[in-house]
Amino acid sequence: MHAALDAYLKHLRSERQMSPHTLAAYRRDLLKLLELCDQQAITAWAQLDVRSLRSFIARLHQQGLSGRSLARLLSATRGLYQFLIGQGVCQHDPANGVSPPKRERRLPRTLDADRALQLLDGAVEDDFIARRDQAMLELFYSSGLRLSELTGLDLQQLDLADGLVQVLGKGGKVRVLPVGRMARQALEHWLPLRALAKPVDGAVFISQQGRRLGPRAIQLRVRQAGVRELGQHLHPHMLRHSFASHMLESSQDLRAVQELLGHADIATTQIYTHLDFQHLAAVYDGAHPRAKRSKAGQHASVISEDETRPKRARPQSSENINEQAEPAPTPDQ
Repeated sequence: MHAALDAYLKHLRSERQMSPHTLAAYRRDLLKLLELCDQQAITAWAQLDVRSLRSFIARLHQQGLSGRSLARLLSATRGLYQFLIGQGVCQHDPANGVSPPKRERRLPRTLDADRALQLLDGAVEDDFIARRDQAMLELFYSSGLRLSELTGLDLQQLDLADGLVQVLGKGGKVRVLPVGRMARQALEHWLPLRALAKPVDGAVFISQQGRRLGPRAIQLRVRQAGVRELGQHLHPHMLRHSFASHMLESSQDLRAVQELLGHADIATTQIYTHLDFQHLAAVYDGAHPRAKRSKAGQHASVISEDETRPKRARPQSSENINEQAEPAPTPDQ
């Protein structure tokens, strides 16, 4: 069983080009599955059945494993069995029809447009680290890059003349993205300083020793920028979420945002429509004189009618809510 598992992981790494982080998560999940098989004296993948797998999922859930983690374990199991069926090792998939416990869907955290501009529009010192960090922040927000995409970015993937960047996304999929004006300017300030550090390869973002910055180093620099400029926790994916949310608010083009983010399934992108509704709901609650909420748990905070009712003024119509909402600037602004 170990040999078949190793062959599958090798397939994910070499042919599917799965990221090291995701590959490590799949390995952990499938080793848990192997442990289950050992406990039940199962000696071949073909012997694992639906009943045993469902019992195992229930036990892990009782032990506190989240629905999200269990969904990933089942996804890894389905992938393994698809591979084994293709290899002629098995003829069934025990994960077929097994669903993880329903999990709460958490909305991604974002910066609003004003906070994003506050982060990026501060004074930047003309030195190696400041210029590099500013270019990273601008590119994250301008193009909605994943951390792995920015970490692996090479000079040959940048076309500043045309304002484009080519990135290698999940599953080895390549996409070409626009680079906004402010991000181009930040990169133009950074690249001459980069050249002085005698880089050891073509990495766009490097240390003062000339080596490519790793994911943890970039996360640290982004977190420090968040504390320094905003007084809050900030991580690279929050900038990607902010890019997506602001693009959707401004364009209302879900398909375009899906392409920019590199999502294979538009359902993944639709999470940002919930954020857009939250924004509209907040505008409504702040503007309408009868927007009081009495039930706990609704999207808006409770506002007293005394606070919202205008004095000696004609009540505002809810039909004008959208006109009250100032559209968020695009990432280029």
